[in-house]
Order: sequence, then structure tokens, then C-alpha cells
Amino acid sequence: MRASAPESTADDPLDDFERRSITLDAVMRPVYVAGRGPAVIVMAEMPGISPHVARFARWVRDAGFTVYMPSLFGKDGAYPQAEAGLAVMKRACVSAEFRAFAANESSPVTQWLRALARLAHQECGGPGVGAIGMCFTGNFALSMMLEPAVLAPVLCQPSLPLEAPGALQIAPGEAATVKQRIEREDLTVLAYRFEGDRYCTAQRFAAYAEALGPRFLPKVLPASAANPRPPPFFERVVGGAHSVVTAHLIDAAGEPTLAARDEILAFFARRLHPA
Repeated sequence: MRASAPESTADDPLDDFERRSITLDAVMRPVYVAGRGPAVIVMAEMPGISPHVARFARWVRDAGFTVYMPSLFGKDGAYPQAEAGLAVMKRACVSAEFRAFAANESSPVTQWLRALARLAHQECGGPGVGAIGMCFTGNFALSMMLEPAVLAPVLCQPSLPLEAPGALQIAPGEAATVKQRIEREDLTVLAYRFEGDRYCTAQRFAAYAEALGPRFLPKVLPASAANPRPPPFFERVVGGAHSVVTAHLIDAAGEPTLAARDEILAFFARRLHPA
């Protein structure tokens, strides 16, 4: 197993993104925007928009898309330290916006995210919008499929609801609506996890497969493919292979995590760039 080259532990100033204050449904949130082309919503993992999340967003931008990266929790650009990250996670777990422990219902914040997808489609045009959620936001890309503009959903290590490893955080009626839509419109849902991930388990992927059928495309990477030297939050709090395209990605040719990144970018291209 190889690790990525030593990385900076500095915060990311995010100064190559435009920081916009976007109000939707009477709620204002900062959103970091960059690039040109069809829109892709990049939703950060816990504990927020880290340098690794921003790196992934830049890869999406450089592949020919306009990135919309909403600030949902944490300090924007902060390097994920253990104590500060754990404090962010604890606050989010008790937030009514996320309902981190609730099964069979959708987090209220997904309504705002669907409105963001509509706005991004209006601003950027193209066939529709892509969306990728990670960890705490992993399942949000599926709930966003209730918005017709969202054509390319990616679920990276979807971890909610916590403490219910075989449950989904989406209302059964909404899941049925999404299934009908992906069948009617010939869409697919990509999903990624590491083998042995205690937050995103095999039982959860099985529940997604049962709810969505064969158009749910699960990808399971071996734990040995993860970067063994992630930031402190992931080493001490998460405690295992978890973040497929961010903290545990190994940025080197031939690595399974880099191949997953390329597969996601190709998925966005197929769905969002006109032939």
C-alpha cells in the first residue's frame, strides 16, 4: 500500500472560488462557485469543506464543469484536525437540518439543496446538473433526484443514519419516486465505499440496491487502497478507510481511488455534456 506524497497541513484559502451568498427558500448559505460548463453540486463530507474536498471540486472544475460547493457545516477551508472536527460533527448530529440518526426520512436540508440544483441549472444550462455527496452528505445526492434537473447522482460513503447500518435516510415514498424516475429516464446512481467501512456498511449498500434495483451501481474498494496517512480527524475520529475521493484518496497513477475519481468525472461528462 502506498501513501500519497506528504501534503500540506495548512488551511485552504479557497481564493480561486467565488464565494456567493445564496438565499433559497428564505435560507442564506455561502456557496463557493468556480468553472464553466454544466453545473455539479459538490457537497462536503464531515467536518466541512476541507482542502481535500476543495481539491476534488477543482478536479471537477478542470474537467469542464461549473462547481457549486455549499457550506453546510464546519469552517470553510480548514484542515481537518481531530478535536475541532469532532466538535463540528457533534453539532451537526443534533441539528434539525440533518437528523443524523433518523431512518426512513430525508434531511430537511435536502430541500434547500434541490433549490440550489434548480438555480445552478438555470445559470449554467446544459442537459442538467450533477451532484455528489460524501459521508454525512452522501445520501443527499439521492434525495436531490426529486429535482428534475439532477441527472447524475454520486453517493460517496453515505453514512446516515448513524447507528443504523442497514437503514437509509430517505422517506420510502421518495425512494420509490426516485426509482420510478431513474427507470423512466434511463438514469443510474453511482455509489462508492471502502470494504469494512463502519460508517457506510455492506448492509447499507444492500438496502440501496433493494430500494433502487439494478440502476444502483455500487463500487466497493479494498481497505488496503486507502491512503494510510490521512488528516488527524480521519485517523483519530473516523478510524478507518472511509473517504474514497478526498482524505483517503492516493493521488498516484494506478491507484484504485484515483480510478474512482476518474470514473466519477467520466460519469458527469456522459450525463451532462451534450454529444
